[in-house]
Amino acid sequence: MSETEKTSVKALGSGSAKVVHEVVRLRGEEELDRPLRSLLLSGFAAGVAISASVLTEAFLHQRLPDAPWRELIVSLGYTVGFVIVILGKLQLFTESTVTAVLPVATRPSVRNLARLLRLWAAVFTANMAGTLLVAALIAHRVIIGPETLKAALDISRTLLTHGPGETVLFAMPAGFLIASVAWILPNAKGSEFWVIALVTYVIALGGFSHVVAGSVEAWLLFLVGETDLTGALTQLILPALLGNLIGGTGLFAVVAHGQVRAEIETGA
Repeated sequence: MSETEKTSVKALGSGSAKVVHEVVRLRGEEELDRPLRSLLLSGFAAGVAISASVLTEAFLHQRLPDAPWRELIVSLGYTVGFVIVILGKLQLFTESTVTAVLPVATRPSVRNLARLLRLWAAVFTANMAGTLLVAALIAHRVIIGPETLKAALDISRTLLTHGPGETVLFAMPAGFLIASVAWILPNAKGSEFWVIALVTYVIALGGFSHVVAGSVEAWLLFLVGETDLTGALTQLILPALLGNLIGGTGLFAVVAHGQVRAEIETGA
């Protein structure tokens, strides 16, 4: 093949694992370098936006008949908030379990670890503040009616059926799947919407626990008195946080980095 043809092949083909790793790593570097104010504002906006998942599920749950297939349709609503957040480039904690980890894995140092922990603390706190605000608006029926509130509570009560240990286990696949979105998107080539929708639909269908989206439900249950603050934190939010970290960082990020580590070290 001519050089022009080889260039065309590269342009038409998907990026290699090493190329994708570098794209995600550079995005992680950008996130780690963002000012604290920017992280907090973007994280807060993400917390508010992802609440659209719970609201859309509630709207669908309210309007559909109680039939065996209802959950298949209601789960589509779960994708809405994630589409807004990820395509809107808002700062979502679970995405940073892979993007911000790759720079640390590539160049391990105390400084890089401190940058990672700073990012995680700021984004998680801001995400929780955003979801708490929307949960309060839902609980006090500021933005919805009584029937929608009832539907939102019906959906949220499924969280109470799992103990902390089960929540950790159910959160691990969610962490892995959301981390995979960050890895897939560089090769999505115009199909970003479908990638996000498909992966998050699987999370909803599987009943997996996502700490940020799930915190809307946890805060709502707390605000209406169906659990106390300790229960919301120690039985619902923190176990989901741990599981998402294990799935996103402990499993996906380690595997994603491990597959190209030798190539990076040898410069291949």
